[in-house]
Amino acid sequence: MYQILLMCGGDGSEHDISLTSADFIEKKLRETAEFNVIRITLHKDYWETADGGRCFLNNLRELVSGQNKIADIDYVVPCIHGFPGETGDIQSYLELIGLPYLGCPSEGSKLCFNKVSTKLWLSSLDIPNTPYVFLSENTQAAHAQAFQAMRKWEKVFVKAASQGSSVGCYKVEELSKLSEAINDAFNYSQQVLVEKAEQPRELEVAVYEYDGKLIATNPGEILTNTESFYSFEEKYSASSKSSTVVEASNLTAEQREQIKNYALKAFSHLKLKDLSRIDFFLTSDGRILLNEINTFPGMTPISMFPKMLENHGENMRDFLKDRIMLALGEKQK
Repeated sequence: MYQILLMCGGDGSEHDISLTSADFIEKKLRETAEFNVIRITLHKDYWETADGGRCFLNNLRELVSGQNKIADIDYVVPCIHGFPGETGDIQSYLELIGLPYLGCPSEGSKLCFNKVSTKLWLSSLDIPNTPYVFLSENTQAAHAQAFQAMRKWEKVFVKAASQGSSVGCYKVEELSKLSEAINDAFNYSQQVLVEKAEQPRELEVAVYEYDGKLIATNPGEILTNTESFYSFEEKYSASSKSSTVVEASNLTAEQREQIKNYALKAFSHLKLKDLSRIDFFLTSDGRILLNEINTFPGMTPISMFPKMLENHGENMRDFLKDRIMLALGEKQK
């Protein structure tokens, strides 16, 4: 019996979404008889067991509560959206103590969580992405730079550089509201992006490793109100008017192939591992732009990653077992 530690929660704005994703993953893990799943929730100042006890994971790879050892942990599933999961912090500790885990390594997680470093990598790899300006300080000069960009592009998105699920993201269509959006975005991150606002189709690809292969699915699509964008509320609110299509229609074979190639190239060159969801824009004039890379995508009932994986012919139970058994050296036995 393998002791699988399922971490969820975290100290970010996506804490509650992480709990919902963990419900789904826990159910799938428990379908494998060889796995004993131990779930803990991370809060700002403490970690908590399912029965409400305080706990921690020591450098001997033991989960401990008080003076008592709960279990020797074999593998970790860090189901944490945002900080400290997608930021690479948890992964750095797990790598330090030599404990295998599901998901992307610490370096790739950190690079992809910051929209600026992601764009620098994408541009270096000749992967097209949305035009932008980078604001490193909330100063009068930075605001002037943003105003110049908005005059050229007419409409912009102002984005906190290090946030997920569209937190700290604002669509700005009037110059008079630009400074307010920049100030708000700096409340979420030390850097801010001002991006050209396109009105594209929003496409998503699940990229994952399974049975010795790196797979990129056919693109799915997010259908949003044309006057809106895929905000945090649109993603998760019960009143959302957005919908998803597991396989986008009306794409040419060339567009599908190009999107897959960009997704696989980004995954490989950024040294990601196990799974990701890579999001694209398809503009009205046919340009394909990589929007962002999610190193631990949502696993809620409406999330696209598990839907696209299953549409490709795999299922989450087998995917999780494949990744865990390979990491534990059991797959070839």
